[in-house]
Amino acid sequence: MSTIDYSQKIPNNVNLGEDRTLQRALEGWQPNFIHWWDDVGPEGSTNFDVYLRTAVSVDPQGWAQFGHVKMRDYRWGIFLNPGDANRQVHFGDHKGEKAWQDVPGEHRANLRRIIVTQGDTEPASVEQQRHLGLTAPSMYDLRNLFQINVEEGRHLWAMVYLLHKHFGRDGREEAEALLQRTSGDQDNPRILGAFNEKTPDWLAFFMFTYFTDRDGKFQLSALAESAFDPLARTTKFMLTEEAHHMFVGESGVSRVLSRTAAVMNELKTDDAARVRAAGAIDLGTIQRYLNFHYSVTIDLFGADQSSNAAIFYSSGLKGRYEEGKRDDDHQLKGQTYKVLEVVNGQLQEKEVPMLNALNEVLRDDFIKDSVAGVNRWNKVLEKAGIPTRLTVPHKAFNRQIGALAGIKMSPDGRVVNEVEWSAKKADWLPTPEDFAFVASLMGRVVDPGKFAGWIAPPVMGINRQPVDFDYVRFG
Repeated sequence: MSTIDYSQKIPNNVNLGEDRTLQRALEGWQPNFIHWWDDVGPEGSTNFDVYLRTAVSVDPQGWAQFGHVKMRDYRWGIFLNPGDANRQVHFGDHKGEKAWQDVPGEHRANLRRIIVTQGDTEPASVEQQRHLGLTAPSMYDLRNLFQINVEEGRHLWAMVYLLHKHFGRDGREEAEALLQRTSGDQDNPRILGAFNEKTPDWLAFFMFTYFTDRDGKFQLSALAESAFDPLARTTKFMLTEEAHHMFVGESGVSRVLSRTAAVMNELKTDDAARVRAAGAIDLGTIQRYLNFHYSVTIDLFGADQSSNAAIFYSSGLKGRYEEGKRDDDHQLKGQTYKVLEVVNGQLQEKEVPMLNALNEVLRDDFIKDSVAGVNRWNKVLEKAGIPTRLTVPHKAFNRQIGALAGIKMSPDGRVVNEVEWSAKKADWLPTPEDFAFVASLMGRVVDPGKFAGWIAPPVMGINRQPVDFDYVRFG
């Protein structure tokens, strides 16, 4: 069904009430989720009434409504896109067979691993962002942060439903563990490295939502192709919500650039110290933040060559981005793809079986999409008459995973020695001084229509509301 039933304790469109055992199990998990939210969710937000978007349907024409909701009372639920009884597997060894409604035994462990890894990223980002509300640059931005937080919580529910419904006791234990790991915890960290990094300030938040949530878009798109139909239907609806997260990142950085450009033009200077003294973030710092978040995010796609990626594809568990638009045989046996490797300290291209290079295929799709957005940021600078341009660094820059891990590479693609890396690292990646400077700007501004001095207001408000609307009512 496309309409979501909000009369139930757990809102859903999966007829949860017809499976009492599953319903009881999820209602048993629900208090643990609320306890996790209270413990490591958005700090100090319990009594705020926030102008939030809530899913009311999975119909793309009118799937959400807006209204003030207490954060803790947000109705997290389980929403799947409508099913198609005739849907077929359209890639891999099972191509042409009917899509699966239940987990085939031979793919059980791999599917569980995929769902757990995706599920683990959702609460991690809430934990990474929990302090940001204390330094919001405006009420508008505070509301956007909270919208992302509740939707990441919703995406956790999406994965937990699949674990409970399809994986028995193992799934229930994995669902509990999703609330026990914590971002950055020494003893029990989140599964993926990027989700254990700090998000110390709002520039980092905007870069995270631009780049790392974009990784989410590509991973979810690949899972939306899955032969396991409940996973495909779940992730398709998650993508509807994910789009806003990337918008917050892209528009946030655009607004930072707009303010920086205005200050540079007022002062008639590109001197970083003078721009900083005027309370704006200099372009060098923005570029270094970009370099860091981009390089950390492209590591999320995994090793350049991966037998797991080949298995996931051939067995129908995870497709490519926009699989249906590709004009090949969708089985890829005998096809090749170019990856980079390091030979005698230099980068070389190497042809490898495409099935083993599917992480790299997805990474390259992500890179293309990311570059397009960075070009839109450059339009802000161009329009303001600022000659500097932001760039994404070379894909081998600052890599920690795969064949490129540990190679010393400049952002413009030169292999450098240890001496040059040490000398230039502070030009390429954020320094403690950069973080301290950006932190010094992070004073909380929450009067309606007011904005911190380092960021420009948005072009328009949310859901056709004015920019100075009371998006957050403080209890």
